[in-house]
Amino acid sequence: MMAVALVAGAALQLQQSALWPLAHYLVAALVALGGLLLPFALARIRLASRFQAMVGLVAYIVPLCLCAVLGFAWTGGRAAWFDEHSLDPALEGRDVQIVGVVRQMTHSNPMGLRFRLELESATLNGQAVRLPPRIDLGWYRGMAPRSAPADLSDWDLQRQPQAMVPGERWRMTVRVKAPHGSLNFQGFDYELWLWEQGVQATGYVRAGVRDTPPQRLQATLAYPVERWRQGVRERIFAAVPEPGQAALIAALVVGDQSALDQQQWALFRATGVAHLVSISGLHITMFAWAARWLISWLWRRSQRLCLWWPAPSAAWAGGLLVACAYAVFSGWGIPAQRTCIMLAWVTLLRLAGARWPWPFVWILALLLVVVYDPWSLLQAGFWLSFVAVAVLFATDGHPPAHADSAITSAGSAAPVRRGDGTGAGQDPRDDLFARDAPPLPGPSTWARPLGWLSVVGRAVRAMLREQGTITLALAPLSIALFGQLSLVGLLANLLAVPWVTLVITPLALAGVLLEPLWQVAAPACAWWLAVVQTMAGWPLAVLALPVPPWWLALPAGLGALVLTLPLPWALRCMGLPLLLALGVWRPPAPPPGQFELIAADIGQGNAVLVRTHKHVLLYDAGPRYSLDSDAGQRVLVPMLQAGVTRLDRLMLSHRDTDHVGGAASVLAMQPHADVWSSLEAGHLLLQGRTSTRCQVGQSWDWDGVRFSVLHPAPGAYNTPSSPKPNTLSCVLRVQAAADTQTPDAQAEPVGARPGPQQSSALLVGDIEQAQEAQLLARAAANPLDAALGADLLLVPHHGSKTSSTAEFLAAVHPQTAVVQSGYRNRYGHPAPMVVQRYADLAQSYASDAPLQWVDTPHCGAFLWQSWQPANSRCARKVLQRYWHHRVP
Repeated sequence: MMAVALVAGAALQLQQSALWPLAHYLVAALVALGGLLLPFALARIRLASRFQAMVGLVAYIVPLCLCAVLGFAWTGGRAAWFDEHSLDPALEGRDVQIVGVVRQMTHSNPMGLRFRLELESATLNGQAVRLPPRIDLGWYRGMAPRSAPADLSDWDLQRQPQAMVPGERWRMTVRVKAPHGSLNFQGFDYELWLWEQGVQATGYVRAGVRDTPPQRLQATLAYPVERWRQGVRERIFAAVPEPGQAALIAALVVGDQSALDQQQWALFRATGVAHLVSISGLHITMFAWAARWLISWLWRRSQRLCLWWPAPSAAWAGGLLVACAYAVFSGWGIPAQRTCIMLAWVTLLRLAGARWPWPFVWILALLLVVVYDPWSLLQAGFWLSFVAVAVLFATDGHPPAHADSAITSAGSAAPVRRGDGTGAGQDPRDDLFARDAPPLPGPSTWARPLGWLSVVGRAVRAMLREQGTITLALAPLSIALFGQLSLVGLLANLLAVPWVTLVITPLALAGVLLEPLWQVAAPACAWWLAVVQTMAGWPLAVLALPVPPWWLALPAGLGALVLTLPLPWALRCMGLPLLLALGVWRPPAPPPGQFELIAADIGQGNAVLVRTHKHVLLYDAGPRYSLDSDAGQRVLVPMLQAGVTRLDRLMLSHRDTDHVGGAASVLAMQPHADVWSSLEAGHLLLQGRTSTRCQVGQSWDWDGVRFSVLHPAPGAYNTPSSPKPNTLSCVLRVQAAADTQTPDAQAEPVGARPGPQQSSALLVGDIEQAQEAQLLARAAANPLDAALGADLLLVPHHGSKTSSTAEFLAAVHPQTAVVQSGYRNRYGHPAPMVVQRYADLAQSYASDAPLQWVDTPHCGAFLWQSWQPANSRCARKVLQRYWHHRVP
């Protein structure tokens, strides 16, 4: 229970929105450590019998509370110490000269080179400054802007990236900024990932023609393993010509998953085999088992070695060392760290001759991982791995005496359990990761006809039972974490686990010593990828469900556990309704006649999700970050999977990549959605699908909500010269049904619209001043059909100085202005003069109904509801944690 309390204290600290001073955590830790001596003091005090029960209760509760305080203080103290080395905001956007050593494998792509630097010194204008000790940098190819680019003449061809090797010392000029990523109500937390990696600043190399060129100073002896890993990766890609196969081999050998493209990852997630591509606990456990078996066999050949140290103990220690060496070579990722910590703990128990029940081993292994890395509690892999192992133990009708060894495989989705069967003449404890199966058959069994079929049948049944148990038990967790469940995952894992673990991985690793084996591993990879692709293409291969709240996910998890426990079926079936509740639950929908709007945090670009009672529209799809990453894949697809299962319409305002960059990923996930846009007929996104060109006068009703297109005019597409894409931006007005409960006009504040309220939103893309004037003219000529007044305005062109005229703002008169722009973006959006225009407009508003200015760098994703516009929410406020960047 004390271990549970420590973990609970660490989990509680992870909920802090802001850190305390480091001294506060140190004091709390000292008080907790001192207070843990209280039970020993109370045990020596002789009290009357009527007080003995109270003292016993206190002696039990107080240590638990103090352990929770200790876990809280340990996590908070580490976080506060780390935070003291954060980047000084005054250094953001400044040209800083640095000297540092490349500490990890570099990652090259057509966009440029990314690398991690261990800083040695930094100067600004000749004066020493303090930067965080570890920074992530990019060195981009192609052109670079001199300042805020207005046209092509403002760009120069910069110096192209050079080859870098870990351990090299470089001098270069960089621009850095605090780690800042997209923060949405669902999806990946980039800032947490950087925090765990120890990175407190990101930036890029200044390589323009006017900048001091980056200079390689010397090669050092630092980071030899990383240098070796990079060399092996280069050898793999040189030996295997097919990029997909080479990327898979590199991921299994050196843990480099960057070369795997998004299509491959989508296949792995759809079939539930993504855990096999990373260096998981299963791979490390297999490596430890093979090393232990070989060491044991060799050790027994020497009588002197056996007299010096028993062979089983030497095999355990050797297996641990070899597994840790493999984990380090593969990049020492978080799953590898967890597995090695648990393997070390189990090895220590074995060498000490301890025979603990599996729950004790499990919880203490979990505690060690949390003490080493408290932030792993926020990782999906942590819960998948530990829950998988616990379920396998809990569902075993006769827990084996040495079941604690299965803890070491917790990094995989199909851990291996300890069995009681042993070979003749061996210590029962000398069976590291044997499965829970009958003893191996002797020679007479093999000699009997079809005896081997019986052995294979028992092995297949055992694998089916374990994989079925894991699939059922982890189903609620998979839905709660990812919003989807692979219906082909059981079959895919039955094929993939033995093939990847026993065929591809050994061949890939052996290729480090004998390169031709990579040529053998490549066809094995091709066959497996073909099988995975076939399964992913089956109907209903993946079941997409909304991400449930915790109060529903927790009972569903308990229901799945009850279904897998060795209980009478009458009791097992009691868990079925809890599990099935996940299939029927849906997030609350907007009332009929109303709509909900989410301005996603996608950096520099537009992406707005509009949801009515039964329909969903996405206005723009955000930017493309690189050739293999975009806002659709990173942000919008997880958002859609978490809250809704069907997108009815995708409206792309115009062709700029910061508006259509994520459209392909969205349409791949939602192929049934129809497309409205101002794109030309031959655009790549429109090929193979029907689409509608947006133009003024179009309108439709969904669930009582009115959607009206206000721009462009039909003739705008037929101008003699090719029009600028911004001028063709589709302008969409969304208007809710009238609310007859609104007070009469005499009671409304200054600036409000009289009569029954019809909350509305105006989404305008990148229109500029000329298009704003056209909208004003149409509104004056047709006040009913082209009204501009709106409660929420998506700020035109991300706040560019070419838009948001005072006349346009006065006509719209929004209560909320939302600008979607990237943090410290190169265009300087929103422009200071535009921000001032909105500030001037706000002067005309009543004090009890001010103009709300929202920008995504400060707010993150923004949620607005037409039926309660005053209750809008920002993701950076609702989800704020201390590792999140606070924009000044």
